[in-house]
Amino acid sequence: MRKMGLRDLDLAGKRVLMRVDFNVPLDKDGAIADDTRIRASLPSIRHVLDAGARLVLMSHLGRPKGKVVPEMSLRPVADRLAELLPSPVRFADDTVGESARSQASRQKPGETLLLENLRFAKAETDNDPVFSRELAAFGDVYVNDAFGTAHRAHASTVGVASFLAPACAGLLMETELHNLGLLLQAPPRPFTAILGGAKVQGKVEVIEHLLDTVDTLLLGGGMIFTFFKVHGLGVGDSLVDLESLEVAERILAKAETSRAKLVLPQDVVIADDFSGEAARREVLVTDIPDGWQGLDIGPRTIVRFRDTIDASRAVFWNGPVGVFEIPAFAGGTRAIGEAVAAATDRGAHSVVGGGDSVSAVNQLGLADRITHISTGGGASLEFMAGCRLPGVEALTGA
Repeated sequence: MRKMGLRDLDLAGKRVLMRVDFNVPLDKDGAIADDTRIRASLPSIRHVLDAGARLVLMSHLGRPKGKVVPEMSLRPVADRLAELLPSPVRFADDTVGESARSQASRQKPGETLLLENLRFAKAETDNDPVFSRELAAFGDVYVNDAFGTAHRAHASTVGVASFLAPACAGLLMETELHNLGLLLQAPPRPFTAILGGAKVQGKVEVIEHLLDTVDTLLLGGGMIFTFFKVHGLGVGDSLVDLESLEVAERILAKAETSRAKLVLPQDVVIADDFSGEAARREVLVTDIPDGWQGLDIGPRTIVRFRDTIDASRAVFWNGPVGVFEIPAFAGGTRAIGEAVAAATDRGAHSVVGGGDSVSAVNQLGLADRITHISTGGGASLEFMAGCRLPGVEALTGA
C-alpha cells in the first residue's frame, strides 16, 4: 500500500513536524565524525523550506535511556545543519518544554528548529500518549523521514501520528521503501543476497525469509562458524554463537527445501590472534586448527561469491564478510563490494544496508556505484524479513 508523501501536500504556511534520523557518530571530542545521515534528509528538509513552511525536526542520538546525557546532545547536529542550509536553524534545549515552545513561537516561514535528543525523555521509547500529543502540538503536518527508526514503535514514529494528520513519508523514506520494496515484491532475477556479520542471532528471521525469496543466499562473517559447528567441523578459536546452534540447524534444514541455494564459504583466512600482526593462513573450512580463528573468507570463496554476484540482476548486501576494520582481513569484503558495484554497472538493482557494510562501501569509494545505500540497519533487516514496520504502518495511505 502506497503511503502519502511530501509531494502530495501543499505545505505553504504550514508547520511541519518531521522525524529524522540524526543518530550520527561522534568522535572523542564530541564532533560529528560522519554527517551522512544529516545529508540524507536534506532533500526533504529543503522541500519543506522551499514550500514556505516552518520546520520542526526531531531525532534521537545514542542511547541515553531516558536521562539527559550532555555528550549525546544534538547541538553539534544543529550547528552542522546550519552550515548545510542557507536559512536559519534554531536549537531547543529540550523536546516539549519551555525552550522548545519559545523557539517554535518565534519561527518564521522557511526557518528550521531542531529539538533536543528525544531519548532524553523515557516517554519517547515508551510511546507515551501525553508526550506524543505534546510533540504533535508543534505541527500541522507530520512527516517521517527516519527509515532507520521505522521498526520502533516510539512516540515520535508512531504516537505522533495518532494526534496529527496527515502523516506522510519523507523523500528519504519513500526512496527506502521503493528500493527495498522492489527486492521483495518484484526483484529482477537472478536475485542474490549476501549476509555477513558476527552472529546468527538477530538475523534469523531475515535468513529464513530470504531463503524463500532470493535465488542464492551467500553467508560470510563470523556467523559462518556457528553453521560449521552444526556440521560437526572443528572451528578452532573462531567465533561461535552457542545460543544459536539449534537455530542454525533449523536454517540448514530449511535450506534443503527452500527456493534459495544457501552457500557457505569453502575456505577462510585464519590467524593465530585477533590482530593485524598475527600469523595468517588460508585453509579449507575443514582444516581450521586449534588455536586459530577465522577472520575472513578465503580466495576460493571469493571467486565463487563473485561469480554468483556477477550473474545477478538484483543484489542485497548486509554485513561485512570478514573483519574488514583490520586491513589484513578486509580482502573478502573488498571483493564483495567491488563485485556488487560491477554488477550494478551492468544494470543490476543493488541495495546495501547495515552500518558496517555501508561503512565498507564508503571506505572503498564504491557508494556512487550502488543503486541504493540504505540508512536503516535494523529497519532494513526487518523489512527484508517481511516484517511490518510500525513507523511505516502509522503513515497515512495515499
